[in-house]
Amino acid sequence: MPDAPDRDCRLYLITPPALPDLPAFADRLARALDAGDVAALQIRLKDVADDAILRAAAAILPIAQAAGVAVLMNDRMDLAKRAGCDGVHLGQGDGDPLAARKLLGAEATIGVTCHASRHLAMEAGENGADYVAFGAFFPTTTKDAQHHADPEILEWWSEMFELPCVAIGGITAGNCAPLVRAGANFLAVVGAVWNHPEGPAAGVRAMNAAIASA
Repeated sequence: MPDAPDRDCRLYLITPPALPDLPAFADRLARALDAGDVAALQIRLKDVADDAILRAAAAILPIAQAAGVAVLMNDRMDLAKRAGCDGVHLGQGDGDPLAARKLLGAEATIGVTCHASRHLAMEAGENGADYVAFGAFFPTTTKDAQHHADPEILEWWSEMFELPCVAIGGITAGNCAPLVRAGANFLAVVGAVWNHPEGPAAGVRAMNAAIASA
């Protein structure tokens, strides 16, 4: 995943949980990535068959690669390998970074969900993760968030460690400023972009503007 130089914060985009019209989504994605800075795109499709996830990845990867955006597969290191993704984002029950590194190689980007746990984050770093993700910071309708994080954990992490951190959970252009100021290297968003009333390109522009002004 591209760096966040000098701890500048960047946008980390996650797909909607379902893509019923893949060609239409591909067009929306291209417009979104053309609208402003996006560091990475996570393919996160829930309750979807493997072949459908791979078809989505095949449509997404060329668009993201043309825009210089890293593509990570959520949860499934095996599908990340098969699809040719740039890496994988692992939940706590989805395998460890050491296994992902062995499967995907030295150049792969491997991220780990750490909820609101300092211990899990340090453990992920020790096991070779390229970034740790904290959250949820705000209420979200994208998933049932069982863990809630405070911006203080971002401050602690950014002061103690060089490894980048991602903030996730209900983040919008209107509420992201405290997370940016606390030291988040990346803001992971879903609804703030895909559900923006003026379309995803406007969502990307709004998020980038909010990050810049935080």
